[in-house]
Amino acid sequence: MRDAVVVIGSGMMGSGIAAMSALGGRRTILFNRSEKNLERGLERAKDCIRLREDNELDTPEESAQALRLLEGSTDLRDALSQAFFAEEAITEDLPLKQQLFREVDQLLPPEYPICSTTSGLRITDIARGCLHPERTVTTHFWLPPHLIPLVEVVIGEHTKHALAEQVRNELRRWKKTPVLVERDLPGQLLGRIFQAILRESIDIVASGLATAEDVDTAIAKGIGMRLAQWGPLQHLDAIGLTLALSVQDSVLPDLCADRQGNPYLRELVSSGKLGAETGQGFYDWSTRNLEQDIQRRNQFIIAALKAVKQIGEAPAEIPAETLK
Repeated sequence: MRDAVVVIGSGMMGSGIAAMSALGGRRTILFNRSEKNLERGLERAKDCIRLREDNELDTPEESAQALRLLEGSTDLRDALSQAFFAEEAITEDLPLKQQLFREVDQLLPPEYPICSTTSGLRITDIARGCLHPERTVTTHFWLPPHLIPLVEVVIGEHTKHALAEQVRNELRRWKKTPVLVERDLPGQLLGRIFQAILRESIDIVASGLATAEDVDTAIAKGIGMRLAQWGPLQHLDAIGLTLALSVQDSVLPDLCADRQGNPYLRELVSSGKLGAETGQGFYDWSTRNLEQDIQRRNQFIIAALKAVKQIGEAPAEIPAETLK
């Protein structure tokens, strides 16, 4: 009986995806060829489920069911013999992904989707060599996948639109918010937006306009506070498009328009300043704790998820005078 979601790859992304599939009520098989890595991945997935329950994102009943539905395998053929949905979450290496997709394509009947959570590669390229590329689609989860609701569903050059909609509906069951991306471009949707933010942020630091910390503070304590409920295009409609156009005409000519990596970033890399892993990047990490920063980030995301849920269920009454 084909009643399982198979998640291929048990790293941080794969284990988080497996947790959400199980929380969606699906029997979920987490796959890794290494028994040791598989066990680590399963424990990580269980921790994701428990974290969500501890923070009241899921009920105890949902959590208990998800833990029962989660299992592991080191035998890909056996796992796929039970699958109606395959999700690839291995390292971001095109030849490796292509090889895996060809293998899965041969083992899984053609009516079932094969998905990739690639962040930068095109599904069209990943599926090259598959006999049935029409059932391949990108499903890009964002880290941490057990907390960030968004999944970008990207249609490849050969993907059937109906299959992409089928995948989108399945992801909704996993408590995800999927958006459909109609063309298979590098960076997909949000990645392209985020790269524009990064390009300008790095250029601001490189030009001496502001420090890295002040850039991060401006985003986190400014537009970042409203973006979870108020997207940029909704903002433009709210302020009026005449004003929006006027501001663009004034500001855009002075913004960074680089078409490749910023020389400042390239210099950091070439000098061995690679970020937290080496102790130096945009920040001096000898005075910071990455694990603590990640914990604070995750707690903020959890609080935001709760707030969005509460507002969505019962819109708050805002005194009229505060809107003036």
